[in-house]
Amino acid sequence: MSHREKFLLLEQRINEQVLGQQELVRMLTVALLCDGHVLLEGLPGLAKTRAVRELARHVEGEFRRIQFTPDLLPSDITGSEIYQQNATREEDQFRFRPGPVFGNIILADEINRASARVQSALLEAMEERHVTVAGKTWPLPGVFMVLATQNPVDQEGTWPLPEAQLDRFLMKILVDYPSKENELRVMQLVRAEQQQKYQSPEAATDSATQETLMLSQAEIAACWQDISAVYVAPTIEQYILNLVDMTRHPQGVSDQLASYITFGVSPRGTLALDRCGRALAWLEGRDAVLPEDIRRVAPAVLRHRLMLSYQASADNCSPDDAIRLLLDAVVA
Repeated sequence: MSHREKFLLLEQRINEQVLGQQELVRMLTVALLCDGHVLLEGLPGLAKTRAVRELARHVEGEFRRIQFTPDLLPSDITGSEIYQQNATREEDQFRFRPGPVFGNIILADEINRASARVQSALLEAMEERHVTVAGKTWPLPGVFMVLATQNPVDQEGTWPLPEAQLDRFLMKILVDYPSKENELRVMQLVRAEQQQKYQSPEAATDSATQETLMLSQAEIAACWQDISAVYVAPTIEQYILNLVDMTRHPQGVSDQLASYITFGVSPRGTLALDRCGRALAWLEGRDAVLPEDIRRVAPAVLRHRLMLSYQASADNCSPDDAIRLLLDAVVA
């Protein structure tokens, strides 16, 4: 089985447990292939955490879940030095105890419930892939992916994510309600899981083990190498640059878009469009990026990087609406 076939099988396995969220699963797969982090936004109960757990279940390595709360401290994420009372040498008196960020798949649940001070503890880890504690730097694993969730309507006891941290996320994926047909399938799936769990816990454990598709870290790294070789034509490069440039100079599209966008996309957005476009093309079985690849990943890559104006809020214009205007105006 080739690496691509294994990733397509990974998608199939996740879709069997996370029903009616095919685009969510595809974008999570693309983010893993891009070695990037993801922000999942949606109302409670829409299978955000379930999707992350299913992804982690099929990836070799440590899965860590961090529940963000108002009283969380930075050291609760990064770890801290512990005093060793019986140490014989002075340099051994303090031992570093790694925090939950030292894993491969990190679920930052309800990330906006912690203060900006705590959220900033993730900045170094997400961007530099290491953690500094007491003047010492500790590297993170090679496969390191942060998947954060947040509730868009819960305002009490929350802090909005700083723009600098938002920019560290490769994608922001919106999770919406399932259709009636898919919700019926969800109800039937959960009912079957409960029946299996309560009637025979051992059989449920054996079944879950058999269905696990274990992607090794070496296989994921090999996919990164394959994706880096996917061809991006000069016309596609220019298309990406034009899209990003028009977010910074929206008056070139229309006066309406110019009144909606306050600040455009950073160079990280340019790099993210390129990486995600190559990963999607590879996943689709192509060795070159098409304009359709860029258009498909553009909403997830750009929606959290655009800063909209008060006029956009007054006109009920969401980031996705602004991106739709942008994609309609900029031709590949």
